[in-house]
Amino acid sequence: METIVCRVEEGPGQRFLEARVTVVGEDLVVAVGGGQRPHVGCTVLATPYPAKGEGGGWSASCSVLTIPPHKEEPIARGIATRLAAGLGRVAVATAGVHDDDIDSEGIRLYLRLGEALGDRLLAEIAPIECSQR
Repeated sequence: METIVCRVEEGPGQRFLEARVTVVGEDLVVAVGGGQRPHVGCTVLATPYPAKGEGGGWSASCSVLTIPPHKEEPIARGIATRLAAGLGRVAVATAGVHDDDIDSEGIRLYLRLGEALGDRLLAEIAPIECSQR
């Protein structure tokens, strides 16, 4: 099994998200963590299905498990959905970020980092997926 590691960071104190992606056969398992104590706060399973419309491609359906009171669903859902729809592969993403003294701007920063991380993962995994087909 191949493992890919990606990290994005930004802002005061260099807030970051790091993802470890394991390619499991045709599928992807992604563990995303950040802050002082990364953990599992939410898990999302994204399953691709053929998109309707002219362009074809893929869409994704998600199942979500969240450990209350964690709020990482937007990060995990965004990454799992982006990978499943972008690659036509099942993707599981877990996310857990703990940042002491976080404020609303810090939360918005982590959400932006989650989007950037999803884009970066898709760009790095797509060539690997194509070469393995």
